[in-house]
Amino acid sequence: MTTRRTVVQGFAALTAVAATPAAFAGGHGRLGKFKGKKGHATSGTVEVLKNEVVLLDDFSFDGAPDPKVAFGKNGYDSKTLMGLLKKNKGKSSYAIPAGINPDDYNEVWIWCEKFNVPLGLAKLK
Repeated sequence: MTTRRTVVQGFAALTAVAATPAAFAGGHGRLGKFKGKKGHATSGTVEVLKNEVVLLDDFSFDGAPDPKVAFGKNGYDSKTLMGLLKKNKGKSSYAIPAGINPDDYNEVWIWCEKFNVPLGLAKLK
């Protein structure tokens, strides 16, 4: 027998799931939001999956020489470089290097290797 209480409880449960960003992420990975560093405008969402890092459609970067994608754990880790940023706006993906466990990191960086400066940082949840 369906009661008003049962319907309300079911609706509350569905609302809680819908409010969780990871519930609608493409591959159901860990998410982060970029913030610019050193005066750069970097924004948008990153998703970390088992074998790749995906900058989602809302990603935007104002440009700089030699921008690369890497992980960090409370700071940039050069051993995790995944390559040159493929484009400054929109979706792109980067293979996680062999031997790197993405669960060991809590950040994704956009890093300028040429000048050794951060361009953007996303804290992962």
